[in-house]
Amino acid sequence: MPDRGGGGPTGPRMRVGRPSRRVRTLLMTLGVLAVLAMAFTMFAGFWTDWLWYRSVDYSSVFTTTLWTKIGLFFVFGLLMALAVGFNIWLAHRMRPPLSAMSMEQQNLDRYRMGIAPYKKWLLLGITALVGLIAGASASGQWRTWLMWVNGVPFGQKDPQFKLDVAFFAFDLPWYRFLLGFGFAAAILSVIAAALTHYLYGGLRVTSPGARATAAATGHLSVLIGIFVALKAVAYWLDRYGLAVKSSDFKATDNWTGLRYVDANAYLPAKTILFCIAVICALLFFATIWRRTWQLPVIGFGLMVLSAILIGGLYPAIVQKFQVQPNEQAKEAPYVEKNLKATRDAYGIDGTKVTDYDGKSKTEDLTQLRGDVDDAASIRIMDPNIVSPTFQQLQQMRKYYAFPTNLDVDRYSKDGADQDTVIGLRELNLAGVDKQNWINNHFRYTHGYGVVAAKGTEVDAEGRPVFTESNLPSKGDLGTYEQRIYYGEKTTTYSIVGGPQAEIDYSDDSGEKTTSYKGDSGVNLSNPVNRAAYAVAFNEPQILYSGAIGDGSRILYNRTPKDRVEAVAPWLTIDGDAYPAVVDGSIQWIVDAYTTTNGYPYASRTTLGDTTADSLTAANDNRAVVAQQNQVNYIRNSVKATVDAYTGEVKLYQWDTQDPVLKTWMKAFPDTVQSKSEISDALMAHLRYPQDLFKVQRELLSRYHVSDAETFLSGSEVWQVPEDPTNKSGETVPPYYLSMKMPDQKEQAFSLTTTFTPNGRDNLSAFMAVDAEAGTSGYGKIRILKLPTSTTVDGPKQVQSQFNSEQDIAESIRLLRGGDSEVEYGNLLTVPLDGGLLYVEPVYVRGGGLKYPLLRKVLVTYGGQTAFEDTLDEALNKVFGDADTSTEPPPDEGDDTEEPPPASSDPTVQAALDDAQEAFEAGQKAMKENDWTAYGEAQKDLEDALRRAEEAQAEADKSGSGGGGGDGGKASPSPDASAGDGASGSDSG
Repeated sequence: MPDRGGGGPTGPRMRVGRPSRRVRTLLMTLGVLAVLAMAFTMFAGFWTDWLWYRSVDYSSVFTTTLWTKIGLFFVFGLLMALAVGFNIWLAHRMRPPLSAMSMEQQNLDRYRMGIAPYKKWLLLGITALVGLIAGASASGQWRTWLMWVNGVPFGQKDPQFKLDVAFFAFDLPWYRFLLGFGFAAAILSVIAAALTHYLYGGLRVTSPGARATAAATGHLSVLIGIFVALKAVAYWLDRYGLAVKSSDFKATDNWTGLRYVDANAYLPAKTILFCIAVICALLFFATIWRRTWQLPVIGFGLMVLSAILIGGLYPAIVQKFQVQPNEQAKEAPYVEKNLKATRDAYGIDGTKVTDYDGKSKTEDLTQLRGDVDDAASIRIMDPNIVSPTFQQLQQMRKYYAFPTNLDVDRYSKDGADQDTVIGLRELNLAGVDKQNWINNHFRYTHGYGVVAAKGTEVDAEGRPVFTESNLPSKGDLGTYEQRIYYGEKTTTYSIVGGPQAEIDYSDDSGEKTTSYKGDSGVNLSNPVNRAAYAVAFNEPQILYSGAIGDGSRILYNRTPKDRVEAVAPWLTIDGDAYPAVVDGSIQWIVDAYTTTNGYPYASRTTLGDTTADSLTAANDNRAVVAQQNQVNYIRNSVKATVDAYTGEVKLYQWDTQDPVLKTWMKAFPDTVQSKSEISDALMAHLRYPQDLFKVQRELLSRYHVSDAETFLSGSEVWQVPEDPTNKSGETVPPYYLSMKMPDQKEQAFSLTTTFTPNGRDNLSAFMAVDAEAGTSGYGKIRILKLPTSTTVDGPKQVQSQFNSEQDIAESIRLLRGGDSEVEYGNLLTVPLDGGLLYVEPVYVRGGGLKYPLLRKVLVTYGGQTAFEDTLDEALNKVFGDADTSTEPPPDEGDDTEEPPPASSDPTVQAALDDAQEAFEAGQKAMKENDWTAYGEAQKDLEDALRRAEEAQAEADKSGSGGGGGDGGKASPSPDASAGDGASGSDSG
């Protein structure tokens, strides 16, 4: 029998190993379905993006970006594929005849034979792979391409090369990309060609005789020559790159621009290396005729040696022996260039620095009491503290919530501007009792109403004085669309306008429903749209749910920041959007920036680090700008608005001179409206952005000096102090405040901050910018520089002084009694008569209350400190006034009532004696920390004082009061008592 390979019959094995036709058909069907599913998934992402951009009327942004990416992908992918494929084909065509095969070639022959039937497919596969990778990488450079092709001149030239700044900001990045692409193509071509030559015998490693054929030598020499020529171009561009090169130097960690060693060593070295690289490249090209590697290899070795000696060792020698012995004189001209460029690039060139004494010019402080109200509208309502109070008093339903940080704005009433703390009652799905898909996406879809309070007042209980409140909201803001479909806390999608009714709001009469009437969102009537969104959102119910029907629209990308970023991906968005009622609607106002890191000589800063402070560290709704983006030019070039009901996004040109914005407006025409389109009502609520101010204050901590010598010495370096009101360790945030700087005639809405010397806590400067848009002074930065010869307390020292004064410390300890918590509000600084007035509200969150109430106000000026129940009382104690200056100040450490003076009426006198005993008992209990006895004594004191007042009233009626009438007037009202002992008494 024939040998069957040592086993049984092969027929059954073949039948078992080969799938049946039905199985093959099933596998093919499954494969086709899998491919179709993948294709539809990709289509769904593209289609939903297109639908969204069309719904917000910014389809041109989508198409411009898409076609730019596609164009770059195909152009550079094709170029890379052609470069690599052509060199593989050329190396194969140059292969030598395979006669007299060596052992090395015999071993390679099996590989040649193995790939022979698939050579074309292999070539196509390799070129397609490198083309895809190169194309994907190139498509990510769409911003670089658009800036290069649409670049607008800055109208300013760099001081070294006398080229327009646009060359460094727009042209140089594109040239560097092209250079990097060229290097990649050259290297991949060399590798691919070398492998092909080796596989087909053009290159030999172990065989005797020549290591390379003449054809292989010439081919590889040309490719290496192209690489070296590109290196020559790189050396030439490196010369210009010195103007935007960052390094650590003296007072700044991100110095940018040429220094002495760059201009006098690196710059000539790069020029010399450029010339050497050109000669070396020509030697490689000459190998086509000379057929020898000797000269180009020697040239390449000399180029590498020159790069080490000329490009590395020579600059080090110059730095060591020329610069270091006389650094101030050598570096001064370059420091002056850096100072000017940095101040220009960050918009701080117009900063006005004025010397300020830091001490009052008036010895009698009583004369300044009337000037305090004129100096500032002191905001004791801290928007970063009172959100829980808004939540408790105005939440109304669990499915509403306020942001962690409220906002400060200006609203006018009776012709006067009022600093106002404002927040929106936004949707909070976590508060919905029954969580399901219908409730989360169909029924609970929007928030409702604005809540606003005066920034400078509280009521008798320490609560906000609301100017707009309740549900629906009513107050000073008039009539406006109150439904909030787009907000900072609205991060999920909603499907509205269809058969499913939405919960509008609830009041005493019950639950109200509504249906969205806006034209925002994407229509889901089309089954293709529904299928696309079912895939994009991974929610199959969108495809078949009966809650979706005619008129149903899906709303997503609902936070103001997300919407502006999507329609203007070339902008950097401020971390804090804020709401305003404008022309009958709630508008989110978003500040946006144009940036570049290619401004010559301007030092760089990392936006994520610069804009972080104690608020961004502690709260989630205050984002940090752009995280790790490094920039050295920034402008608040765009003001954007997002309608809270319709989601409409509008971009307004704010900085009409910014060349970066003009460049992007050329790239995306008709997306940014002119500044003249901003209505007066909107202009009234625009303000100077906090994140830009934080970037500028960080730069001004070093760049407030005007001469190179001071900058190099580092003696005038400042720092932004840590926030003394909490333990986050982060810097103090800037505060909005209506105030008047010494050279201003009236108050202006301002953004303020303080500086301390580097490594110390005393005050070195106070900085403010006029933040009120539409005014002639908008954006003007003023710095009050304090003398270095005397010490003025900084924020941390002032806070420490508050906490260390015995009477204040004892009062704060009492406020913390039981389970109460004390929270310090914003420590505001106000220039006044040559000195600095500090004001800090103190909130108590105690007992059964889950929200903070204003209980005390700390004030200090000229060494005088007060800790009183109200701002007026604290100011009166520090400055005194005509009515109280002759009377001795009360003991601020006591939270209990002093008994009134003795009376001539026996009944009154008996009640006053009881009050005296109760007072002494309370004092004794407080010292012994016996709070139960203390509470009983307070009740006895209240009762005794009430009896005394009633007796005095009877005596006055009968005409026998005598001198007791005055005593009666001095007595407190019957409802005035020591309260709970934690918040102090409101009687006096």
